[in-house]
Amino acid sequence: MNLTLLEVFGDCENFQDRGFMNRVNSIRMESGAWVCFDHPDFKGQQYIMEKGEYPDFQRWNAYNDHMGSSKPIKMHGEHYRMELFEGQNFTGQCVELCDDCAFLQSSGFSKNGLNSIKVYGDGAWVMYEEPNYRGRMYVVERGNYCSFMDWQAEDPNIQSICRVVKYF
Repeated sequence: MNLTLLEVFGDCENFQDRGFMNRVNSIRMESGAWVCFDHPDFKGQQYIMEKGEYPDFQRWNAYNDHMGSSKPIKMHGEHYRMELFEGQNFTGQCVELCDDCAFLQSSGFSKNGLNSIKVYGDGAWVMYEEPNYRGRMYVVERGNYCSFMDWQAEDPNIQSICRVVKYF
C-alpha cells in the first residue's frame, strides 16, 4: 500500500496542488489551532483541530474523509470580544460577547438569525448552528462580516459561540 504524507506549515489552499488527493485517513496536529475544510480554496464544511492526533475522520466530527484545504487560526493573545447583529451590515439588535455562550437566546439575543458580526481583539471564535456547540461550525477571526455569507454559512442560523483558547 502506498501512503502519502502531506506536511503543512501555513495556509494550504488546495491539497491536490501539492500532490495529495482529497481523502485523509488520519491527521496529527503538532501545534496550534487549525481550521480545515472539506473542499479546496477554504470552502465547504469547516473543522477545528488543535494539537493532537485524529486517527480517523470521526475524530474530527466529519461525515467522510474528504479534506481539501487548511490554514492556521491566527491568534495573537487572550482578548476576546465580538458584536452580534440581527441585520446585515451591522443593523438591528446588537449584543456583545466576551465569553462562550452555549445558547445565544439566553444571552439577550432574541432572534434566531445572526446576519452580521464584528470580531475584535486577538482571539478566534467558533460559531455553531445548534445550541451547546453542535452542528456545522464556522471560524471567525478579527474583522467585520457584513453578512452570514462572509463566514461561508448557508443561512444566518447561529445558536452557540465559543472562543478558541487552547492553541499551544
